[in-house]
Amino acid sequence: MSVTDVPHSHRYEITLDGVTAGFTRYADRGNQRIFVHTEIDDAFAGRGLGSRLISEALRATRASGKRAVAVCPFVAEYLDRHREFDDVRDPVTPDVLAAVRSE
Repeated sequence: MSVTDVPHSHRYEITLDGVTAGFTRYADRGNQRIFVHTEIDDAFAGRGLGSRLISEALRATRASGKRAVAVCPFVAEYLDRHREFDDVRDPVTPDVLAAVRSE
């Protein structure tokens, strides 16, 4: 299993045995990485891949010096349960939502 940032697609992908199992899409805005949508293929459901994907994406976001904003409900729920990322979490604001809508 591996998680890879695919910058030209604005997403992190998780692969299992060479097959893309899912992704989380983001939009960068200044020093923020806004997570807007996450999907895990039904064929890979129930294996914890979504949590692994988000954990790795948030670690990479932190390492890049960016702050995480969770518009995606799955990412928001993950952050609520994993307080170790509080140091890089920013709230969803009207400006963030407007930026996402304009993409």
